[in-house]
Formats: sequence, structure tokens, C-alpha cells
Amino acid sequence: MSTTRTASTQAMIAPPPRNPGMPLNLDYITDARVNLSAVERRAATMTTRRSVKKEWQAAWLVKAITCIDLTTLSGDDTPDRVARLCAKARMPMRTDLAEALGLRAMPTVGAVCVYPTMVSAAVKALQGSKIPVASVATGFPAGLVPLKLRLAEIRFAVEEGAQEIDIVINRALVFSGDWQALYDEIAAMREACGDAHMKAILATGELSSLRNVYRASWVAMMAGADFIKTSTGKEPVNATLPVGLTMVRALREYGEITGAKIGFKPAGGLKSAKDALAWFTLMKEEVGNRWLEPDLFRFGASSMLGDIERQIEHYVTGRYSAANRHALA
Repeated sequence: MSTTRTASTQAMIAPPPRNPGMPLNLDYITDARVNLSAVERRAATMTTRRSVKKEWQAAWLVKAITCIDLTTLSGDDTPDRVARLCAKARMPMRTDLAEALGLRAMPTVGAVCVYPTMVSAAVKALQGSKIPVASVATGFPAGLVPLKLRLAEIRFAVEEGAQEIDIVINRALVFSGDWQALYDEIAAMREACGDAHMKAILATGELSSLRNVYRASWVAMMAGADFIKTSTGKEPVNATLPVGLTMVRALREYGEITGAKIGFKPAGGLKSAKDALAWFTLMKEEVGNRWLEPDLFRFGASSMLGDIERQIEHYVTGRYSAANRHALA
């Protein structure tokens, strides 16, 4: 895989149809079993059996840039801060590095993700680009607000111009095993999204077990989620390979039954280019190359971009630069 081809394939692949969902089928939930030790053994091989080096690593890292949801979710966010982030989204690496790689065009990130009140600023800053704006909603990160308000927040973000909505599920419904209520809430959120794609954040670090992760994944997909996402990034434990493997197996099985292609987004705690390669390996081995494209795979990891650019510079020059040479925004 050449770096030139990697930068140009994004526009050539048509996005999959939206997930139509299906009626809640408790057979996929109550009978679910996850072998923890087997999952951990399999996940451990992701970073030891394969190694991507030299020009192939550079190509994978360019591809990783196109799958990043460049994100700012801070209490001190301002329109100017969002505008700076959007400028980085348009030009995620230095032009001299892109030229040295022989790229036909500058790659851009998968999306810019902000709070609902910052959506209009992001839409304005990205005008003329094809970069979508994503927004967290539904009382992010805890989701512990009345459903009526969660739905209103989704509608507000969509009206402001968000093309993707990252919702959070009610974890209490998972613990109580009230799968019907969880399904109904997510289905209502999916309806509120309208034409915007919906990513369902499971907050896996708070779900206690991989069995709960698997069950919640199935309920979210049956309710119409277009993506399932590991974490808000605010939990004590965020994206891990065992959790990712469990969720990817669930979406693969859902696809085998329904024909729907569901996207996947690991988020939280991903900081390095090495992390990107590990997650790409998981997706390639478990569901294939189609899930290496931004319409079906995203990283929720803004800080990862700086290290990716640093690793690309090392490939081009043979030297590591200081991290401050690759500012995020």
C-alpha cells in the first residue's frame, strides 16, 4: 500500500447505507457469553504478531489521520479555539511532509467533534471543506438528565449543522438489565438525529464486564446506531483492546445477521502512533480492510495526531523532532 494511494482512496469508497435497526430480540442479549481469558489472549496478540515498518507504516499513519475525530470537549472552549482546531483539521500535517511522501492531496481528518454550543463555530470554520462536524449530546458524559432534555440537545446540535451525533447510553439500564428501556431510549435518540449519523457511546469502563459491553453493543445496534463507540474519554478506564475486540465481534455478528455495516470508534486514552497501528491491526484482522475507512472507523484521539505527524517526520528525515514542532492547534 503506497502513501499516495492511501491519501486518495477515501473519496473512492461509497459510504454504507444507514443502519435501519431491527426489533429488539432478547435472544441475542440474554444468551450472550464472553470468555474473558480468551478475549484477553486474542487481544494480546494484536501488538506482538504483526509489525508494520518503513513505507508501509507511513502509509498506515496517513490513513490513520483520515480516521481521527479531532476533538475539543473542554469547559474553556471558545469559538476561536474551535476555529484553530478546524484549521488543523484541514491541514493535519506540514505541507513539506505531505510533499515528501508524494501525496496527491493533503489528507484531512474524519471529523471535528465539539459540544453542541460550538457546532455553529465549527461549521463556519470548515465551510468549503468536506470535513463533517460531529457533536456530543444527551448530557455528555454521564447522560444523567431527563430523556426529554437529551433529545432536545440532539435536535439543537443537528439544527446548528452537526452531521454526526455522539450520544451516551444510560448505564443504569445496563446494570438493571432493562434492555427494552435502553432500546427505546436509543431508538428515540436515533429518530431525533434525523439525517445525522449516530454514534452510541457505551462508556465501557463503567459497564463492569465484557458481557455487559457485548449486550449493550447489540442493543445499540438493534436500536439503529450507525457506530458503536467505546468511551467518552472521561471514565477511569477508556478504550482497551479486549473491549474493542468484544465490540467488533458484536458488530461483525450483527452484520452477518442483518447485512448492515456498523462503524466502530475507540476513544479515550489513545495517544500515540503505535496505538493507531494496534487498532488498525484489530480491525483488519477481525472485519477486514473495509473497516479501515473513515465512514466505518474513527479514532476519538486528538492527541494522537501530534505523534503521528512526528513519526511521519522521522520516516521522511530519519530524525525525531521535538513534540512542540507538531502543535495540535
